[in-house]
Amino acid sequence: MAIEVFNRYEKKYRITDACYQKLRERLLEYMEPDAYSRNGEFYTICNIYYDTIHNDLISQSMEKPVYKEKLRLRSYGVVTPEDKVFLEIKKKYKGLVNKRRTKLKLAEAYEFVRSGELPAYQPYMNAQVVKELQYCLKRMELKPVLFLSYDRVAMFGKDNKDFRVTFDRNIITRRYDLGLHYGIYGEKLLPEDEWIMEVKIENAMPLWMTKILSEFRIYPVSFSKYGTEYTNYITGPRTSEEDREEEKSELPVIA
Repeated sequence: MAIEVFNRYEKKYRITDACYQKLRERLLEYMEPDAYSRNGEFYTICNIYYDTIHNDLISQSMEKPVYKEKLRLRSYGVVTPEDKVFLEIKKKYKGLVNKRRTKLKLAEAYEFVRSGELPAYQPYMNAQVVKELQYCLKRMELKPVLFLSYDRVAMFGKDNKDFRVTFDRNIITRRYDLGLHYGIYGEKLLPEDEWIMEVKIENAMPLWMTKILSEFRIYPVSFSKYGTEYTNYITGPRTSEEDREEEKSELPVIA
């Protein structure tokens, strides 16, 4: 059964493809690929993000408040209206991430967000989370604003299954055709040779992981996929060759 409630800390890092290839080999000494990432294979995550007409959720989030939240609809790959997806609310308070989600059929999720009316209960739903989501929908007038997908490789600790590391690339976004059933297409968010690594921990980071990050000279960054897309949306993406070179200079270089 899929976990529907998470409480954890998340640290993010931007790395090059060359760094990923070598880092992955080191991590395999202590970690295992999850069931969908055997032999370095990807699985694709698709999201619809919801916000107000004035983009209040993302604009407030980018001000780095003590508390922030976001609502999104998530699927694994392209789905049909009858396939099950996750509607989730993600909250962050003083660095601690709390994520609560429930399964719904895609058509049920669309209608729930549109109307704010509770769907007819089904055994695959988390009734408590559905009620929390309804409260969120009634408190704010939300609409779909962004499709965002990426390919992911995920690993978990051999000795601690709750310790996870994920690697995301091929981040694609669009602000039209805002449905999970349309397919995967849009604009690339980052250069081809960049990855976003996330370290997800419930308590302290393992000492061996700290040593590996130091060895590879990898340092945490403040990065949000939605936030980066929103910045590009309101200001325009950085496109000059000088800006691209500056961005690359900030990433770890592995000899």
